[in-house]
Amino acid sequence: MEFISNSPEETIEIATRIGKKLKGGEIVAYRGGLGAGKTTFTRGLAQGFGVGDVVTSPTFALVNEYRKKDKCLCHFDMYRISNEDDLETTGFFDYMDGQTVLAIEWSENITGALPEETIFVDIERIDENRRKITVRGMDPEEMID
Repeated sequence: MEFISNSPEETIEIATRIGKKLKGGEIVAYRGGLGAGKTTFTRGLAQGFGVGDVVTSPTFALVNEYRKKDKCLCHFDMYRISNEDDLETTGFFDYMDGQTVLAIEWSENITGALPEETIFVDIERIDENRRKITVRGMDPEEMID
């Protein structure tokens, strides 16, 4: 699936639609450069999944957890992760419990650790506000409301 977003608000709307379809246990792996809108996308994903919309970049914390009742979304930043040992120190594998949604920035740094059923979200910056968002690993029929 491919979307064109003309603003951060539209990016949040697209991600909210995807977040509403998540049941728990999914891994959403982002690829996109600095300023592409990965954290903005996560804000919408969290909103759609039902864990709120107050999302901040996990750049310095490596992982931020968002919980509400029986739902949990963990937002990872893998920018500084370069090998399996580094990945282990983030607690990444502990979060793969079949219930927690993992949203992963800089997922290209851990490609070998991602399961086959990972949902990939590529965010390409077109200009200051516009983004091309490509989603793979999710049935397009699931996106129809």
